[in-house]
Amino acid sequence: MPNSVSSSAPNPDARASTAPSAPGSERVILDDAAIRRALMRIAHEIVERTDRIDRLYLVAIPNGGVPLGRILVENLASLTGQTVPMGILDTTLYRDDLATRSSRPRLRKTEMPSSVDDRAVVIVEDVVSTGRTIRAGMDALMDFGRPRNVRVMALVDRGHRE
Repeated sequence: MPNSVSSSAPNPDARASTAPSAPGSERVILDDAAIRRALMRIAHEIVERTDRIDRLYLVAIPNGGVPLGRILVENLASLTGQTVPMGILDTTLYRDDLATRSSRPRLRKTEMPSSVDDRAVVIVEDVVSTGRTIRAGMDALMDFGRPRNVRVMALVDRGHRE
């Protein structure tokens, strides 16, 4: 897992940010400790909002969502005593902007250990900007069953929805 989440865009609400840096350079928004604290808070929220933990299923989006998902699985196990299954879902071929790319997209591995039928699914993503990856994830998810509900967990929301 990366030791920090960086951004070149200003973020006045970032509490764990470092001192201002030179224009155009990256700055740390969340360091490793802040990421781990945020993921523990998120795990608590997931437990509070999930009726049956035994029906919970995490689906991580490569690349950034996978390490976050693994930490969430550990956090959820420490809170509930249950191991929550986690799948990895490549959304590349489900994106609506494939035709606009000049190069052939790089496909990543999909590993879904079981169906998502009647599961409470949490899609795990590191950064949400336009929402296209999340929408593609919802489309791809339907190839693995019909979930009871789907929620999205993102560590950073850049708020640039289209």
